[in-house]
Amino acid sequence: MKCLKKQVMRLGKLESMNNSLGLQEYEKYRAKNIIVIFIMLIMLFIVSITAIALGSYFIPIIDIAKAIFGKSIDNKINIVIWNMRLPRVLTAFLGGAGLGISGCVLQAILRNPLASASTLGISQGAAFGAAFAIIVLGAGLQGSSASSGVSFTNPVLVSVCAFFFSMVVSLIILALSRFVKISPESMILSGVALSAVFSGATTLLQYFANDVQLSSVVFWTFGDLGRTGWREICIIGVVVISFLLYFIYKRWDYNAIESGEQTAISLGVDVNALRIVNMIFCAITASVIVSFLGIVNFIGLIAPHIVRRFTGTNYCFLLPGSAIMGAILLLLGDIAARMIITPVILPIGAITSFLGGPLFMYMLFRSSSKR
Repeated sequence: MKCLKKQVMRLGKLESMNNSLGLQEYEKYRAKNIIVIFIMLIMLFIVSITAIALGSYFIPIIDIAKAIFGKSIDNKINIVIWNMRLPRVLTAFLGGAGLGISGCVLQAILRNPLASASTLGISQGAAFGAAFAIIVLGAGLQGSSASSGVSFTNPVLVSVCAFFFSMVVSLIILALSRFVKISPESMILSGVALSAVFSGATTLLQYFANDVQLSSVVFWTFGDLGRTGWREICIIGVVVISFLLYFIYKRWDYNAIESGEQTAISLGVDVNALRIVNMIFCAITASVIVSFLGIVNFIGLIAPHIVRRFTGTNYCFLLPGSAIMGAILLLLGDIAARMIITPVILPIGAITSFLGGPLFMYMLFRSSSKR
């Protein structure tokens, strides 16, 4: 009997030591990820200041600080910063953060690393909506130049139609999920099929367009951070910040789904309801951004993959990290778009595809080589 008591006491001590070691390991993991997020915030700040400083002419950091805090007496610098560069930086910041975190949530709830607004057909639906507004409803091109960019006769109508048709794509995928009971993997395939349908419909509209309408549609699909003013930035900001807070609030549900649907259900998570609600919120976030900026590829797909390599799959850190990384990537893309052939501003959609495509292929090959 005494021998049995000693064994039980030893086992209890051993379990206590294991729990202590596990807690220490988690504290180390948590501290490491907090440092990673902090470093990313510093990078975001540096990239943002660089984006404001660089352009057709360089603005020193001290002049940027004076202009932002209302101490600058140089009207030229004040106009350039407040009317041109700061709106672009805020647009890239909010748009990149929204695309990054919506891509991360889509990958979590669909349990598919290829899920994003582009692969689900949301971007292609928005492109069809813009083409419909420009060609059928007459909201075409008003003028364009290397310095002022492109303007439309009715930009509000273009954005509303782009948002409407991107939501149509999202609702079709949700209807398939709700009534046909297709799997998360089939949702991605449905998105690919819808992308092909809406791309074909856009091409068909372009076939019957005149030269001005055709150039308007092509310019819209390029993607441009210079289309937004302070009103559009406020709209994007309200949507992105509201859903960002909601997604971070639901981080533990995503962690439960990461462990498996049955595990999540046993922990009290309503997986189907969570999937539908989050699909709608992600679609609204991506639709609002795409309707104002045009097609911006790869940000929502690649930002979570980059962050996952540093923080792991814990959504407590992966969600804010994806938002920060999305903002950094879109800011870097905007710097490249403005500096490669100054003063011509290259389309941001093409730049993000050039940066994101090779980077994504490198990550895939690196993952394969480690197996």
